[in-house]
Amino acid sequence: MPGRPQHRRARALWREPTDAERALWAALRSRQAAFKFRRQHPIPPFTVDFACIEARLVVEVDGGQHGGQRDAARDAALQAAGWRVLRYWNSEVVENLDGVLADIVAVATARAHR
Repeated sequence: MPGRPQHRRARALWREPTDAERALWAALRSRQAAFKFRRQHPIPPFTVDFACIEARLVVEVDGGQHGGQRDAARDAALQAAGWRVLRYWNSEVVENLDGVLADIVAVATARAHR
């Protein structure tokens, strides 16, 4: 399938979400967050789990393979491009979806109304 590498990667990630990503996407998609989010959105050279364009907010849902220098460098690059990055562990999303959603809404609201 033709397309840019980040779009092909986004499509591949779209097809196989984690349980935590699936749960958070269901909440975000139903507009419980009152903002429109995109899933597996390319922000070259990265593909982020969720992005709210209006608030320039990125939400990442991480498993055990994440953290460390690579994610710190990625976050710094996204922040330099004007994005705010929020990261949650898979277990946090599964065990406290309402709390995670409340946090996302609070940050998105503050950023959208600046």
